[in-house]
Amino acid sequence: MCGRYTLSTPTDLLSDLYELETDVTTQPRFNIAPTQEAPVIRISPETGNRRLDLLRWGLVPFWAKDPAIGNRMINARSETVAEKPAYRVGLRKKRCLIPADGFYEWQATGGVKQPFFFHRKDGHPFVMAGLWDRWEKGDGGPLESFTILTTSPNEIVAPIHKRMPVILEPEHFRSWLDPSLEDLELLMDLLAPTPSSMLEAYPVSTYVNSPAHEGPECVDPIG
Repeated sequence: MCGRYTLSTPTDLLSDLYELETDVTTQPRFNIAPTQEAPVIRISPETGNRRLDLLRWGLVPFWAKDPAIGNRMINARSETVAEKPAYRVGLRKKRCLIPADGFYEWQATGGVKQPFFFHRKDGHPFVMAGLWDRWEKGDGGPLESFTILTTSPNEIVAPIHKRMPVILEPEHFRSWLDPSLEDLELLMDLLAPTPSSMLEAYPVSTYVNSPAHEGPECVDPIG
């Protein structure tokens, strides 16, 4: 799974890299956790351009009776996403990109879970494949939320964890975001593990275990 990630890249740089429209200004985040708001890239229905918006992490399907369902829907397995009622409509119509510059996974060793930080070797940001939805049954107005798609691990992640987020290459952004594209076979082909040569990892302090800890010390290497 992907249960925490980072996004410290400035908003203006993200906008330049991914050609985004936005009126959102993000702060550096080093420990984004489920139920928190985070930046998501979607296609604007007004302009047809890529737009950066803030959505809550943990998908609440439009048909849900209780938004608390989102607390356990932070990830969706790419292998079964086309079959699950919570995700199959989103796969056809509500796909998004989640910008990040790293993610955490925990390795269980001797009863202790050691966190590791994974990031691109070149230090550049990347985007994870996601789905979003809009829930309108609450009294407080519409709730827009997202989930991160996961896949089998590559050789860098496998020793630490059995799942990893789907990281999309830039040449696939247009296809993934295109709301008119409903070719499930083509879409599913995009949900493969990213090449091992792209990533590196190192252990970090259990300081990151608490969602209340947000500073850059979360990504400081130990050992």
